[in-house]
Amino acid sequence: MNIAIIGCGLIGLKRAKALREHKLIVACDPLLERAQKICSVAGCGEAITDWKEAVRRPQVELVIVSTSNNWLGPISLYALEQDKHVLVEKPAACSLDQICILRKKAESSSTKIKVGFNLRYHPALMKAREIVDSGVMGELMFLRGRYGHGGRVGYDKEWRAQPEISGGGELVDQGVHMIDLARWFLGDLVTVEGKTATYFWDMPVEDNAFLCLSTRKDQVAWLQVSCTEWKNMFSLEIYGKTGKIQIDGLGGSYGTEKLTYYQMLAEMGPPQTSVWEYPGEDRSWSLELEDFIRSISSKKRINGDINDAYEVWKVVDQIYHPKGWAHE
Repeated sequence: MNIAIIGCGLIGLKRAKALREHKLIVACDPLLERAQKICSVAGCGEAITDWKEAVRRPQVELVIVSTSNNWLGPISLYALEQDKHVLVEKPAACSLDQICILRKKAESSSTKIKVGFNLRYHPALMKAREIVDSGVMGELMFLRGRYGHGGRVGYDKEWRAQPEISGGGELVDQGVHMIDLARWFLGDLVTVEGKTATYFWDMPVEDNAFLCLSTRKDQVAWLQVSCTEWKNMFSLEIYGKTGKIQIDGLGGSYGTEKLTYYQMLAEMGPPQTSVWEYPGEDRSWSLELEDFIRSISSKKRINGDINDAYEVWKVVDQIYHPKGWAHE
């Protein structure tokens, strides 16, 4: 695949490192030196500052959009209009209305769009999916998830703290990942309750969000996301009628990624316990890209598509506007 990367910050850099045999044609960022760094990492490509020019390059087949949230939707929409495939970072837009526009275009497009839900491609999460799909846990009952970081000096002055750019606070940042994982395991979330709060950071968006979500079968996802965690952490527990999965860590500052599986015995009592640890490099970015590229040339459903992002945004929007929600 011939690729354009638009938005050359931290996530754009991760995407560039994950290209492997694919070719970077152009990197684009308002700060030319950041685009030049991406080209240096990829070992090829031209650095420019005009994103429309980057999308229109005739050699480009796939556009990776890794900008701030307010530009994710418009750039992805333009790329689809130019008949390019799109990998857009979560949350794919900065509002439900914006994701609806993008979703409608995707439905009529001859090219494909995927949303960057890279946590689905972490080894512990993939192993969890394998265990759940095998049926050994029985019917799933509920899950509990926590995801958080501690911010950094000046965090409340960054673009994520500006609602007109970010679309929201911690709920839109790490919360989107947790809602997506809850849907991935439990299915559509039809009952939404929650609260957002700003406890520490001096900013007009929330630094904590607490969610209680449930499916039509009354399976519950109990979630918290926080940027007052101080020590970065990730924890996801999935409970079935005959077993439990516990995932801790995501590597790096979140700690070694680890999955513990507890299989209930017929006599109950202490369960049979199995542990998998994944201390290696984070390959989720390259695995996600390769999976998307395979889906482009096949009829395989995209793992984390625009409809998944739409369903996540429905939940987010109901938390932000609990009394005035009217979208289908």
